[in-house]
This record gives sequence, structure tokens and C-alpha cells, in this order.
Amino acid sequence: MRTTQAVILARGLGSRMRRAEAAVALDARQEAAAASGQKGMMPTLGRPFLDFVLSALADAGITDVTLVVAPDHAAMRTYYENDSPPTRVRLHWAVQQEPRGTADAVLAADGVVRDAPFLVLNSDNYYPVASIAALCDVGGAGLVAYEGEALVREGNIDRERVMQYALLDIDEVGVLRAIVEKPPTDHPLLERAERWVSMNLWSFTPVIFEACRRVVPSVRGELELQDAVMIAAHELGEEFRVVREQAGVLDLSRRTDVATIAEYLRGVTVAP
Repeated sequence: MRTTQAVILARGLGSRMRRAEAAVALDARQEAAAASGQKGMMPTLGRPFLDFVLSALADAGITDVTLVVAPDHAAMRTYYENDSPPTRVRLHWAVQQEPRGTADAVLAADGVVRDAPFLVLNSDNYYPVASIAALCDVGGAGLVAYEGEALVREGNIDRERVMQYALLDIDEVGVLRAIVEKPPTDHPLLERAERWVSMNLWSFTPVIFEACRRVVPSVRGELELQDAVMIAAHELGEEFRVVREQAGVLDLSRRTDVATIAEYLRGVTVAP
């Protein structure tokens, strides 16, 4: 059955976005959004960046979206419930009390999403509708793998940033074997003509909630979603099917991204 619900992780602290950068011109509303770290609410062509994300989900066939937010999310809730309610997706809310990591953020949606597969994605990334639709078709555990050079060529992510992303080890039938963080220079995955990386566009079954409960803090002191994925695969029997995409993703991580992303999105029809 095709997946029709999604969870958007909108709780992050936005540490990089909060940092002031020389020669970056933001208007007053953009400056306020950057200072708050709420990247999804960054004004982009006159509306929150999150509107573009929600619209892309609706275009791909998603009907229900759960926003995982911080306790102090009144401004976002006011906007989406009173000022500009979506017409093509139904919004639900889940609160992550403390910023303990992405696995904990996903766990916050337990009991809010229906007992069926659901997508998980970032609030500060704009993914191609085709990528989202292809993952909806999986109807179970899976993820989209983006080819590194295509991310550089077709999105706003430079090569240096892409090289910091974890590589995906995918078997010959398209199933995820491992997620490799900071591989050594002689790692076999680095020697391949195509390097496949995750941009955190996932499809999960409710099994992921048990995996998230089993995660222990990483060396960064966070409960990492990729650790939950490996627990689901190796301990709980989940098979993650990989959708390979030669496409770009827009990444709103820094103040320097704001103007660039607006140019990429200019002309995109937005109807959340």
C-alpha cells in the first residue's frame, strides 16, 4: 500500500543558522527567523520555507503530516492553524521536549502517526517531488540515496559539504547494508564512480519506534536516527529498500543559503 503520511523534524536548534555571517543580507523577518533557529519558518519568496516542503509532500500524494516541534512552537502553530492553514494536507503536532537527537525526535511522533508506514524528512530540506513519490511507492522501510555529484550539480550544496555526509553501503539488490560515517580515505565506497549519500529522506514502519528506544547516545552525545536504522535492520529484521536518485536537494542550513534557495524556488507553485 502506498504511504500517505509523513513526519517532519522541525525541532532542531539551528545552530549554524543562528551564527551571524559577514556580507549576508537578510531582511528583518528573515533575521528574526535565523536568530530563532526555526529554519522551516524562514521567509522565502514571501512565505515560510516549510510551505514549499508541505506543498511538495502534497504533490507526491501525502495527505497527513506530523510536525515534531519544540515546546515553544506557538508562532508556527498560530501560522498554520490560524493565519494560513494548509488545504491539501492535514497537520498534526508532536512535541520533543528536549533536543536529544533525531532518533528521539522520531520517537516523539509515536502515538501521533497512524499504525502504518510513514516518511520522515527534515524541515530545512526541499526534496524533489519525484524522490518523495518514489519513496511513497515503497510502502515500507526504505530511504532515498542521492548521488553525490548530482547533489553538487543540481542543488545548492557544494562539494565540501557533500563530502561531510555519510556514505551508504547498498547491496546488489538495492537493500541498505550500512551507513558509513567519515570513512577513511582508503574505504572501498570512496573508490566507486558513484557515491551514494543519505539526505534524511526515510520511509519507516512503526518498528522504528522500538529501534529508537534502544538507541544509546553517540560520541556527540545525541540519540542518532541512523543508529536506530541500523538497530532496526540488524536486530529487528527490517529491510530498507533504497531508491537511487540522480537529483539535487536544497539545504537551508546557513544564512548564506537563504538567497540562493529563493532563486531555485522562484516559479515553483506552492499549495500546501
